[in-house]
Amino acid sequence: MELPTPSGSGGFSRRRILARGFTLIELMIVMAIIVILIGVAVPFYQKSISRAKETVLHNNLSAMRNMIDEYTYDKQKAPQSLQDLVTDGYLREIPKDPITGRNDSWKIIMEDAGQAVNTTEPGIFDVRSGSNGKSLDGTNYADW
Repeated sequence: MELPTPSGSGGFSRRRILARGFTLIELMIVMAIIVILIGVAVPFYQKSISRAKETVLHNNLSAMRNMIDEYTYDKQKAPQSLQDLVTDGYLREIPKDPITGRNDSWKIIMEDAGQAVNTTEPGIFDVRSGSNGKSLDGTNYADW
């Protein structure tokens, strides 16, 4: 096959034919830029996931604490387990702890028998996360 000869009248030069692709250096620079962008984006993504889980945890704890209080007020005794809240219609189901991903990992805090509404049957006073992890602000999830 004959290559076109360099000419000033619209012909193709050899240099133009050989310069149609990307060089290895150009491809490496583009890959380096992509890697840098991914390296910056991943930590932001992970932080937003953690922040969302913490928000769900706050909401779940607040809802369960409110239902414990309502149950205690209505029945004149605290629930003996979280399942009592579901059985009596205060919750549809025990919510999952978004940090542990399980609904059976909640840490239950029982009433002191001397301060219980019904001193013969002290029940649940508070509920906390069963996670041993730390939040984005440095506090323990189990202390919320």
